[in-house]
Amino acid sequence: MQRVTEYRGFDVHVDIQRVEKDLFNVWFQIEGPMTPPGVAAFGKRVKVFGGPYTMRWAYLVAELAGRASIDVIFGNDE
Repeated sequence: MQRVTEYRGFDVHVDIQRVEKDLFNVWFQIEGPMTPPGVAAFGKRVKVFGGPYTMRWAYLVAELAGRASIDVIFGNDE
């Protein structure tokens, strides 16, 4: 199953895979209008550690990990 959300002009793709009844491993991938130089993880699937998660937590944790990655690369605008 996959979900895509937009954050700061970039798409955060979340992909979950069932590993047990009601438990999932989760990956996120960031895609956008540009690829910052020196950032190897853009466009590649990154597995979220600490799983497996329930479906609701899997989507939440991966989306937050993707957003945090974008904030780290581009800086927090607040």
